[in-house]
Amino acid sequence: MPAQTTISEAQEIIQDSLDYTLFSWSKQKGVTPLAIRRAEGVYLYDYDGRRYIDFSSGLMNVNIGHGNQRVTDAVMRQMQEVSYVTPGCVTKARGDLGKKLAEITPGNLKKTLFTTGGAEAIENAIKLARLYTGRHKIITRYRAFHGASYGAMTAGGDPRKLPSDSQQAPNFVHVEDPYCYRCPWSQEIQTCHRECVSHIERVIQFEGPENIAAILMEGESGTSGCIKYPPDYLQKIRALCDKYGILLIADEVMSGFGRTGKWFASELHGVVPDMIATAKGITAGYLPLGALIVTDKIADHFNDRILWLGLTYSAHPVVCAAAVEVLKIYEDENLLANAAAMGRYLDQQAALLKEQHPCIGDFRNTGLLGCFELVKDRATKEPMAPFNANPGEMAVMNQVAARIRQLGMYAFVRWNYVFVAPPLSITREQLDEGLAIISEALTIADAPVTH
Repeated sequence: MPAQTTISEAQEIIQDSLDYTLFSWSKQKGVTPLAIRRAEGVYLYDYDGRRYIDFSSGLMNVNIGHGNQRVTDAVMRQMQEVSYVTPGCVTKARGDLGKKLAEITPGNLKKTLFTTGGAEAIENAIKLARLYTGRHKIITRYRAFHGASYGAMTAGGDPRKLPSDSQQAPNFVHVEDPYCYRCPWSQEIQTCHRECVSHIERVIQFEGPENIAAILMEGESGTSGCIKYPPDYLQKIRALCDKYGILLIADEVMSGFGRTGKWFASELHGVVPDMIATAKGITAGYLPLGALIVTDKIADHFNDRILWLGLTYSAHPVVCAAAVEVLKIYEDENLLANAAAMGRYLDQQAALLKEQHPCIGDFRNTGLLGCFELVKDRATKEPMAPFNANPGEMAVMNQVAARIRQLGMYAFVRWNYVFVAPPLSITREQLDEGLAIISEALTIADAPVTH
């Protein structure tokens, strides 16, 4: 009688997930997920006891670090009182969270519609802009990602939207990015005339200012490559909005809640948007929650008009309770200040890595939202993998990603980008640990570099 083959607990967990669940943005055959048993601070632990340093904060959302039991306790207390009420009812957690958001947002952004995540926050921002202005067009950037629902995905320029609907949602107009490392106008930032802004004004004129409800901009660029805005870029976009009566929506889903060293990245640019759409760090990923925060002026518009927006799980009391506690943790543990300090240290260490690794064409970072852009040739800036690379063009980058994982790191690698976005609680020693892993992996990408 043949011996029975036994499989480990980890293998069983992985196989069940492969057999009965679908994986995002992936071919379903060949997926090799990690089976995570527990997580604490900046580390993940699998069922074999192996430790991985989480250098992407999950999906740039676990800002306070993993396993903080203060959140668990807050959630448990709320569930013992009431776990759900309709959005037409209120709870203390809802009011406390709304009040706290009004305190930390810039300017007169004082009222919040709660959603279940970032995409829904964006969808409702788009709807609200159209309701408020009576206009229909939305201007957005090509190198941006705003979420995976239809409207939010069309608003972004990310090519993941292309297979699902070649027509996409109507009335979105895309503009070029202020991508200084690869300037579409072949300019240098020190001497350019902000063609990236005058380009947008021409688009406004072509499309008709009277038709444009809003310009949607990330507070700080994320998964499209952490593209750094020129210092006055968002201020000039704000001025265009004011000139033509257009609303400015800041997508702070990824860049909000301390990720850039400020509560919201738009603060770094001295800009107060008309709306902030946010999620991720609001609960640090412990539970799903999104928020659309609007000015008093926009909110007052609906005092005597119906606000045609609504969600079953809007202002879910358990999730609101989690967010209230998470916001306290940011303050109690000085995580915004730590993000800013660790960001400066990261910049210094990345500059040293650039001297060691010819494959690093550029490093862009704000607080703890950064990425290495890898190239085959620094002089020509030929990317190690092109925008929207096909599998055959990802060979080197896939090897880099595999080596990073093999060395004990969970990180986000996409096209020719290696992202660095650890929890805001990270220490210098932990940053050094993670950068050492990236440095070793980058030796693979150094090999094909010509200059």
